[in-house]
Amino acid sequence: MQQFINYTFSGLTTASIYAIAAMGLVLTYTTTGVFNFSHGAMGMLAAFSYWQLRFGWNWPAPIAFVVVVLLIAPLFGALLEAVIMRRLDGTSATTKLVVTISLLLSFLGLSAWVWNPLKNRPLRRFFEGDVVHVLGVRLPYHQVFALLFAGVVAIGLRVLLYRSRLGIAMRACVDDRNLAALNGVKPNRVSMASWSIGASLAALSGVLVSPTIALSGPALTLLIINTYAAAIIGRLRNLPMTFVGALILGLANDYSRGYANKINIDVKYISGALASTSIIVLFIVLLLLPQSRLRGLAMARVRESSPKPSRGGALGFALAIVAGAVMVSSIIPKGNMVNVSQTWGLAIIALSMIPLIGYAGQISLCQLSFAGIGIVVMQHLGNHGSPWAFVAAIIITSLVGVVVALPSLRLSGIYLALSTAAFAVFMDKWVFQFPKFTLFGHSFDISNSGSFTIKSTHLFGIHVQTHRDLFIFGSVAFALAALAVAGVRRSHYGQRLIALKDSEAACATLGMNPKVAKLTVFALSAGIAGFGGAIYGQALRAPSLGQLEFLQGLSILMVMVIGGLNSMGAAVFTGIFMASQIFQNLFPGLTQLQLVTIGLAGIGLGKNPNGFIRKDIRPRWNVMLKYPAAIAAVVGVQTGIWVLKLNHIITRWQYAIAALAALAIAPEVLSAVLRARPVPTEATTGAAVEVPAARSAPVSPEWLGIDAPFTQDAVDELDRRLNLPTLGLR
Repeated sequence: MQQFINYTFSGLTTASIYAIAAMGLVLTYTTTGVFNFSHGAMGMLAAFSYWQLRFGWNWPAPIAFVVVVLLIAPLFGALLEAVIMRRLDGTSATTKLVVTISLLLSFLGLSAWVWNPLKNRPLRRFFEGDVVHVLGVRLPYHQVFALLFAGVVAIGLRVLLYRSRLGIAMRACVDDRNLAALNGVKPNRVSMASWSIGASLAALSGVLVSPTIALSGPALTLLIINTYAAAIIGRLRNLPMTFVGALILGLANDYSRGYANKINIDVKYISGALASTSIIVLFIVLLLLPQSRLRGLAMARVRESSPKPSRGGALGFALAIVAGAVMVSSIIPKGNMVNVSQTWGLAIIALSMIPLIGYAGQISLCQLSFAGIGIVVMQHLGNHGSPWAFVAAIIITSLVGVVVALPSLRLSGIYLALSTAAFAVFMDKWVFQFPKFTLFGHSFDISNSGSFTIKSTHLFGIHVQTHRDLFIFGSVAFALAALAVAGVRRSHYGQRLIALKDSEAACATLGMNPKVAKLTVFALSAGIAGFGGAIYGQALRAPSLGQLEFLQGLSILMVMVIGGLNSMGAAVFTGIFMASQIFQNLFPGLTQLQLVTIGLAGIGLGKNPNGFIRKDIRPRWNVMLKYPAAIAAVVGVQTGIWVLKLNHIITRWQYAIAALAALAIAPEVLSAVLRARPVPTEATTGAAVEVPAARSAPVSPEWLGIDAPFTQDAVDELDRRLNLPTLGLR
């Protein structure tokens, strides 16, 4: 009985911290409509800031606490709202989610940049050593204050939202921001107040929980993810139910840990499950939620476009990838090929996001976990170099993808994103770390005791052994996967995915089954990711569990967002960026610069779902694709530069600069040639020449906004075809 009381008080303390964090998350979502995925990272930054003031600079604990929780955190929240979140008004929920994920990565990189993660930073509890006796239990003052803070926060938020003018204005802005403004509400100030309070509650939870665990950026960030389950129990709106959810999580967490030794099971087999208690609860709650209503068309300021690639264009892209890989592999030193050979595995993992997220609009945060399953399959079935292990990786991960997709039949938006995140964290904490076990007389070791060993593949009598061989082999694999994705986009199935993303309700009205589309696209995406994981594992040779972590998967997603979730070129960019470790090579003393840059770029491009490749680079190359001679000239120039390098006439850096410069200026040179070319006239041709009234639209008018974004030229062309008069406004 005494143990039960001990575990109960311990669970209540955990629950109080979960409740504070979850209620801050719910407050932000309820009043602004933004699910702040970086909520835990904000609490993590506050914990580090408190340590710096309290122990780094020896400030008194009360002053450090007040400065962090009541001054720095609210100002930080107000700054985020004014600089970033305010600009997202009118964008989709997916765009807002992507921006908050970018913030999470930026905050993680910033914390590791400012506070060396290799340094131990012990953090004492408040009133260390002081206890109070309750029912025979020694209860530290730190736990008492956590319980009191949770109660005060719960009552205070309830009063704020339902008994104050500010709270009513907060809720009104979510329902209809413009209507609230017409009634005298200042939406920007209300939103700023919401973010300030939410940031303060995140800081309070981070400061309270940090003395109980190691002061680590990833650990603190992921710990707050546990509170998402409490927020979901409250349906992201109901504060009392959120508090109840936190109680369930806190008690379940401490009871399970406390009584684990009483179960007749080796603790090492269930330790991962115990660490994932909140994640398991989150997944169960998501499965029990009422089915989401079919989504209609949501008006947004920015529309995504998914142009349909031509057969010739897709084939040319695939051939260019393989030819470029052969050329590049011949000039890169062997020592550098170790990292470079990872490019195509990462690129295929990134490519798997295009059908699922880019075409179908189904948010998935577990693509790297699918890739990890592919690595596990290669570990067990590819030991003799059999190429059939790749087929097995695709099939097995596709089946797992169907299982993960089951919640998507009932969920959408942020709920689907959370279910895939829960799956990814569960795989990290338990499945990939599951120890060796024996079943029916057979021994099984899922992750080879945390040390994978991937053998080289024998394919058609060729042994893919060196990293140069792996680089070329990976480029061929990527080219095949890219052709498959292009085929999907060109097919009727691809058009159904685009329609599913645009309006599930309209698809169902027209007789399409959205559930079948969701299941199949999840299976397809998971299979591609598993294939990419198999290629990635071969390049790594001995991949570690740290390379499959949830946060690493978020980095891959954000680089794809920067490039464009509908662009196969973005997948190539992602593979090159993640494998080459450009920033670490250029700035070896700034190891966290790459993560910070990814986050900041994701924030800046969050409002542009088409990415910089589709928005800035591809339009410049559209003119090139109309002239085969221009493409042939580019190929000739690139070949000439390559020959110069092979003959040691130029250095590697000179080759890289010349090759990139040639690609960059080629569209400009062609445009200059076309502008300088004389225009045919009646005098030169002897016949009347018809001058078109306007430039042709880039695509058929009915596909504008889907195959290509709206432009002024497209609007002018539509007006011309509809014979609409031009209005002269004075």
